[in-house]
Amino acid sequence: MNLRDLQVVEMRPEIASAKVSEKMSSDECFQNQTLRPITKLQEDLILEVFRNYIVKHKNSFYELNLEKRLDYIENAILKDIKFRNSLKGIIIGQFSLEEYRKYILNSSALNKRMMNIVKQNLQERIQLLERELAY
Repeated sequence: MNLRDLQVVEMRPEIASAKVSEKMSSDECFQNQTLRPITKLQEDLILEVFRNYIVKHKNSFYELNLEKRLDYIENAILKDIKFRNSLKGIIIGQFSLEEYRKYILNSSALNKRMMNIVKQNLQERIQLLERELAY
């Protein structure tokens, strides 16, 4: 492993609930070993990127009730391809070379897992998206 790979892996937080076992699929192992720690590491950046997304879309998010805000987050991540690709870049940019090689073997399924983690994270932190906290 080269120096960059060691550094990106070392700076990731450990997530106690992200267990890996022999019974898991390779995708689930990748999710728990790589995707969850990277998403946790990048969660503040992802939150700020989403705040910017809200502003770029005329702040309509702030006029919605809670249920509609949750839908807004889901739709932004699932349907806005440019935004989705930006989020993927934030996460994939933290892969080691070995992780990237694993990722490209099944990128479609791993992208779904990745975006589900990001969506859940934003929805769980929705209070941090209030207008007064965004500026």
